[in-house]
Amino acid sequence: IKCGLTLITGITGSGKSTTLDSIVDFHNKFDPAHVIIIAAPVEYVHSSNFCLVKHREVGRDVLSFKEGVIQSLRQDPDIIIIGEMRDPDTIMAALEVTDTGHKVFSTLHTSSATESLERIIAEVNPTEQERVRNRLADVLVSVVSQKLVPTLDGKVVLAKEVMMVIPSVKAAIKNNNLSEIYMMINQGGNMGMITMEQDLKRLYDQKRISLETAVTYSNNKTRINQLLSAK
Repeated sequence: IKCGLTLITGITGSGKSTTLDSIVDFHNKFDPAHVIIIAAPVEYVHSSNFCLVKHREVGRDVLSFKEGVIQSLRQDPDIIIIGEMRDPDTIMAALEVTDTGHKVFSTLHTSSATESLERIIAEVNPTEQERVRNRLADVLVSVVSQKLVPTLDGKVVLAKEVMMVIPSVKAAIKNNNLSEIYMMINQGGNMGMITMEQDLKRLYDQKRISLETAVTYSNNKTRINQLLSAK
């Protein structure tokens, strides 16, 4: 995919930055792209390999995420990594730069795909919400929500929810029917989608996590109990 917005979401310490860094690393192995990373702070410095990678630290190189995004556009980037979409200005800037045909990756402090969409829309002024919904529906490619879940052998394992923006999801975002999206993810396994609950059940079935852990880390307790009790 040449352009579009991908969101990596999760609470603090759920490995979002690590996932973003591994995406940059993946591109850096074969893709001659110009990558600009706007972060606060810069945690991991990527050396340019196939990619030309530039880092911008908020507070030192640029005043804000928004300013970092606007400045980066003058440098003809292919991929822009925005450390965090934490305020309406950054959200609007991220949507606008994606709209101009860039590939954008960013993070949010949310624990599910639907919550991520709700958060973005709720952050902006009510008069702007319809415009943001439409733009978001047009530019969003996928949302990955992740959690680091304790395993039976005392380590942690990644549990994730993956939403791909297929036509039905796009329509649900535009029409403000966000509550329907969970079932679309639930039924979208053949398109690479998975709900957090389905992934926790997978880890439980593989005997990597306990039943209690699966329930504790789920976003939807009713759904996880249905999945775990289904034979």
